[in-house]
Amino acid sequence: MLSQIDDNGVVVISTNPEQFRNGDVTFAFRPNSDFFYLTGFQEPQAVAVISRNTYTMFLRDKDPDREIWDGERLGLADAPEALKLEKALNIDLLDEHLTQLMTAENVVYFDEKPCDLDRMLGDLLSNHTIKSLQEPLHEMRLIKDEFETKIMQKAANISMVAHVLAMQYVSPNMFEYELQSIFDAHFVKNNATHAYTPIVAGGKNACVLHYIENNKPLKDGDLVLIDAGCEFENYASDITRTLPVNGQFSKAQKQIYQIVLDAQLAAIESIKPGVSVHKPHKVASNIIQQGLESLGLLTPDEPLSKFYMHGTGHWLGMDVHDVGKYQHNQQHRKFEQGMVITVEPGIYIRKDDKINPIYHDIGIRIEDDILVTSTGNTVLTEQLAKTIDEIETLMNTN
Repeated sequence: MLSQIDDNGVVVISTNPEQFRNGDVTFAFRPNSDFFYLTGFQEPQAVAVISRNTYTMFLRDKDPDREIWDGERLGLADAPEALKLEKALNIDLLDEHLTQLMTAENVVYFDEKPCDLDRMLGDLLSNHTIKSLQEPLHEMRLIKDEFETKIMQKAANISMVAHVLAMQYVSPNMFEYELQSIFDAHFVKNNATHAYTPIVAGGKNACVLHYIENNKPLKDGDLVLIDAGCEFENYASDITRTLPVNGQFSKAQKQIYQIVLDAQLAAIESIKPGVSVHKPHKVASNIIQQGLESLGLLTPDEPLSKFYMHGTGHWLGMDVHDVGKYQHNQQHRKFEQGMVITVEPGIYIRKDDKINPIYHDIGIRIEDDILVTSTGNTVLTEQLAKTIDEIETLMNTN
């Protein structure tokens, strides 16, 4: 990190406070991704100060009374060894000691979002040059090392098994939330959580891109779109599969599904170092355009956004929509080894008097997680069934 900032730079970064759900009940705590990336510390109410000469953290001290209720804290005495710190100070002393850790000449790299440090510290930093921490840190997070990719592969593996279980479990007349429960249980069983609110969308609900109600019955003859991935050790996976509720795609569903699959496979094939990050979207869009025109669902004069209205992928890492710029100097950047991106083309056909009714309420998306390698790419989610034959066979095997 320090190699990315000025020689006299000082990083000041905080993690999230606990968030109350209601009364005295808090949401499950998750550390701010930037903070955890730099420190590996998972408790709330902490501020790290990092320079070339020192690494100090302000954190909560041990509190036997509170630990009875909330669990054990690391505490000041054990923090230096556990976190490789020069010094650990009580978070209550932040205002008093922060300015002692920097000189007037220091450039402060600072992100106020998690703990609203600008409000907490008032004018303590008014005599320093302030720069955003996000740009250098997010460029670091964009490139995953071997340790990170192993964790992401584990997250992908857990999620793939859950999708297989869902394929084997789904049947007409169950509710969307029953299918979601497969993911809930399997993730918890593997010490993982949902990386995002899952989408389990049957029939017309699959044409709502961010449908999360997950409370409608699944009908015989409909499709169900499942967009669900786990977070394991603070790294996300992100997978989408679209299934026939009764185990057999109709002719119309097969036609649309194959277009999406062809687009996804070609988009994945295009990913390698030195290629524009926009290319997968361009490749997928061209194939979907041609496929819909061949079925008479789209004319050359109509915009593709009528049926495909989102991008083809996003960065993946500690956040499901991970950090990192897609452009430099208003130009699409190039893929580099260590980047991880999703590829998720889709087609969404709502009821329309001008469209053949056999295609109404078909919503299909297929999504996989792609690691850019030195010579091409590796599909972290490659082992999960996604061809028509693979899905039908899996769903109809007892």
